[in-house]
Amino acid sequence: MLKAGIVGLPNVGKSTLFNALTRSRKAEAANYPFCTIDPNVGVVEVPDQRLKPLQGIAKTKVVIPAAIEMLDIAGLVAGASKGEGLGNKFLSNIREVDSIVHVVRCFEDDDVIHNMGSVDPLRDIETITTELILADMQSVDTQIDRNKKRARGNDKEAAANIALLEKLIVHLNEGKPANTFEVSDDERPRLKSFFLLSEKPVLYACNVAESNLADAENNPYVQKVREYVKEHHDAGACIISAKLEYELSELELEEAKDYLLELGVSDSGVSALIRATYKLLGLASYFTAGEKEVRAWTFPLGFKAPECAGVIHTDFERGFIKAEVVSYDDLVAAGSVAAAREAGKYRLEGKDYVFADGDVVLFRFNV
Repeated sequence: MLKAGIVGLPNVGKSTLFNALTRSRKAEAANYPFCTIDPNVGVVEVPDQRLKPLQGIAKTKVVIPAAIEMLDIAGLVAGASKGEGLGNKFLSNIREVDSIVHVVRCFEDDDVIHNMGSVDPLRDIETITTELILADMQSVDTQIDRNKKRARGNDKEAAANIALLEKLIVHLNEGKPANTFEVSDDERPRLKSFFLLSEKPVLYACNVAESNLADAENNPYVQKVREYVKEHHDAGACIISAKLEYELSELELEEAKDYLLELGVSDSGVSALIRATYKLLGLASYFTAGEKEVRAWTFPLGFKAPECAGVIHTDFERGFIKAEVVSYDDLVAAGSVAAAREAGKYRLEGKDYVFADGDVVLFRFNV
């Protein structure tokens, strides 16, 4: 299962958000720096409005959504790349994740300590980005030295690594993260092999006050973050109120909906955040739907039919014959499996078929 790490400065709402996402109290949330030391880990269900219509068509009581793993990582401070605060632990933890949810404080509250003395989300973003870049520069220097030793023996792979690493160090020296470094399709796997922290994709979560949620798009901090991360990090941002989300997670579903409506919003920011994180990880869902259950299966975009079959079980991939496929939209428009078949919307796909998000599938295999 792919992992997303929740990061940010101390006291920006990371642990509160984690508890809301996982509907738990795993993470200690306190008004002082470094109340999180070891990362908290939780599995988060991915909200998907397509499951309920499929449940009606399949006439089943069992629905199993897709899921991703979230890590609540210790707060980082300036100097982390040199071991300040819990820097070494932070950098070690972040190497374990596949993408980053960077929580940024976008609210004023004198009762909540800010470890840098004031609220300035752009400064906060660059504090963490700089530490990741500095750690990557150390890593790149080490890798250049290592590859130069190999290149003396006419190692062509080492020579290719050096050529890319030397271009990359110039980019990092300009204060730019590795995820904005332009590479060709051929170079991309090589860049991945360097395991750089700033190469991981990032989603910025603007944490606003509960009272500001309905009008959060006009929050000047949120507006600055959206513009800044798009221009400088080629990244997106979403809006959450971590404290509110945690309160909602303790309510029954209908109570939570009513409370949101009272605040003038129709949907939970957490739902949007989870879906955006799922997309950030390069993931999509296909479905199986029968009397036993309706289930969303997670696959990386670009997977072909046998690989997607292997998500269910390795025997499905090993013995793959065909995939019987109908798109979610076509199935729901038809209203039933029988009607979709009569309309010619089902098709048989072979080993070269690249799965699409929303495919509803029945695998044929023989082991």
